[in-house]
Amino acid sequence: MGRRNSTHVSDFILMGLTDSEEIQLVLFTLFLLIYLITVLLNAGMMLVIHLDLQLHTPMYFFLSHLSFLDLSYSTVITPKTLQNLLTSTKYISYLNCFTQMNCFIFLSATECSLLSSMAYDRYVAICNPLHYPVVMATRRCCSLVFGSYLIGFMDAFVNVLCMSRLHFCNSNIIYHFFCDAPPILALSCTDTHDTEITISVFAGSTLMVSLLTISVSYVCILSTILKITSTSGKRKAFSTCASHLLGVTIFYSTLMFTYLKPSKSYSLGKDQVASVFYTIVIPMLNPLVYSLRNKEVKNALIRVMPKRKGSRQLK
Repeated sequence: MGRRNSTHVSDFILMGLTDSEEIQLVLFTLFLLIYLITVLLNAGMMLVIHLDLQLHTPMYFFLSHLSFLDLSYSTVITPKTLQNLLTSTKYISYLNCFTQMNCFIFLSATECSLLSSMAYDRYVAICNPLHYPVVMATRRCCSLVFGSYLIGFMDAFVNVLCMSRLHFCNSNIIYHFFCDAPPILALSCTDTHDTEITISVFAGSTLMVSLLTISVSYVCILSTILKITSTSGKRKAFSTCASHLLGVTIFYSTLMFTYLKPSKSYSLGKDQVASVFYTIVIPMLNPLVYSLRNKEVKNALIRVMPKRKGSRQLK
């Protein structure tokens, strides 16, 4: 299965999560169910936000893009994973492997920046509510979203430049269920020290700047909430950002565990569990977190459903 004495490979082999056919069948069923729920929930969230005019606000503008990103990077990873769970041949071409990896980096880096934009939006809404319509005008919101996508593109572009210099020999076996940077770096037979540093600087900068923005925003939010005298006022203020804070905690904890460490400390079992969580599970959890805890989304869904039903009856 390995490739010897070669500095260029035309394909890789994704070893996946397990060799047991019984466990693979169980994982296929579970991942397929999660993926279908992910598509349904995120597409439904985007549709409800688009259809209901009362949700045409900055917070839901950002939330619709978050749903798009979750749906996109789940689609980048899950279908190929499902295919490999059903087949004995687990090949992926060199081009498809690096395309998958860089699409995932682009989408996840964009999501990091978008989450920090959402934190800034909550900061303005709670700490400076009178100026909220002016500060978070449509142009500002579009600029923040565009900037998030631009940062994601830059991270992916740097990754392309760095990873394209690597050479692979002796083996083309990737001990993972998708083409991720750490196992590919570990597979390279050339010195990856400079590549690791460059990628870590750019990816780490994106992660830390977004984390710093979120942290500062929530310190200010907490300070403002503590100054509110009434218990109901505190509860209402906190409820507006509780969902976002929960989503940020889940997303960043698994991301930092996997990527903010050198590739030599790559642990197959632990990193795969973390990777399953943030590539397959979190895209399903995000719309649940933001919808189940949000009365506005529930009310919007109630308002939208009769309209769609009524339109069908007229036809």
